[in-house]
Order: sequence, then C-alpha cells, then structure tokens
Amino acid sequence: MTCKIIILGAVGNCIDILDAMNDINRTSLNTPYQCIGFLDDDPKRWGKIIHGVSVIGGMEHAQKHKDALFVNGIGSPSSFLQKEKIISKTNIPTDRFETIVHPSAAVSSMAVLGRGVVIFQNVTISSHARIEDHVCILPNSVISHDCRVGRCSCIAGGVIVSGQVQIGESCYLGANCSIKERVVVGARSLIGMGSVVLSDVVEGSIVAGNPSREIKSS
Repeated sequence: MTCKIIILGAVGNCIDILDAMNDINRTSLNTPYQCIGFLDDDPKRWGKIIHGVSVIGGMEHAQKHKDALFVNGIGSPSSFLQKEKIISKTNIPTDRFETIVHPSAAVSSMAVLGRGVVIFQNVTISSHARIEDHVCILPNSVISHDCRVGRCSCIAGGVIVSGQVQIGESCYLGANCSIKERVVVGARSLIGMGSVVLSDVVEGSIVAGNPSREIKSS
C-alpha cells in the first residue's frame, strides 16, 4: 500500500527528503511513498511545482489532509530552535508523522527511532542508540552505541557522535563536528561546524572550535 506524504517546508532539506523517498521507491518491490505536496508558510511559494510536487499551502492547511502522513524538513542553523513551534502549528499528532530512512543508511536492529525521524544517505546508527521524534540526521553522520538524540534536534552532515553521548532536545550539530564519548549536550544548543567537543555543553549554549569553547550562552 502506497503512503501519501506531505513534507513540511519546500526548500533545502525538504527537497532532500523528497529525493530520499524517490530512492526508497526505486529500491523497493512496491512504491511505499507518494509525495502529494509541500506545505510552506511563504505565500510566494504556494502553487509552485518543485520536482513535480506542488506547494499546496501553509502549515495551517495540514488539517485538510486527513489521509496523509507528514515529514518535517525544516531545521537549519537559523531555524532549528523554531522546529517544535513549526510542527505544533499543524495540529497534527505525532503518530501521523512518518519516519524516512534512506536505503543506504545502516541502522542497528537494536536502535530505536521515533516518529517523524529522517535518516539520510550513508548514516550509521549503532546499537542501543535512541533517536527521538522529529530528529533529522544528514548524510555520512555516525551516531554511536548507547547515544540519545533528543526530540527535534538536527544533525548535519559528517558528524561523529561517540558512544553514550546524550544530546538534548532542539539542538543543532554543525557539519563535521565530533563529540567525545559520554558528553552531555544540553537542550537548545548549537555546535559549530568542525568543532571537537570534549566536555559537557551547557543548555542553550553556542560552542565552536577545536577544542570547542563557549561563544554564547542563554
């Protein structure tokens, strides 16, 4: 049975999600997904066709589509703190969000993925890792054994998260950063690209560098 999907957002990672679903369809015996539209709060995008898929309205239009599931693609360094708020605008319950795993990803059978998770190309998720709802993990990242990634966090490309790391809700880990084992990254924190994180990160912080240091705290 083909599942109808609506993607929240219409640029950036949202296009990559469409691409990932197309790859899943190409490598499956059936066609698991049919993307029936994007939702975007910019009225200038409404009605546009993007790679064969229409932008069908803003977030408030989600309620009109009772037979569809949803995936959130919004979560850049500038918008990651708004991700929870954007999702809540839809008034769609968590169980109506689909988890998308690219065929090239390696996800341990002992890992746990929440609802609305997106796992892109060549991601590795190891044993006993827990990826909570609405997390997005971009290509070539590694989430090692016994890690937890909190709800609505974004992991950019090429990130290495060592074993037993705890990442709080609504965090953003920049491209190619590395997190030492057993480190705790507090909620709503941003790790700069290429950073090497060797010690705990206080909630609401921005850290960067090798080794990383705090640039700003809430």
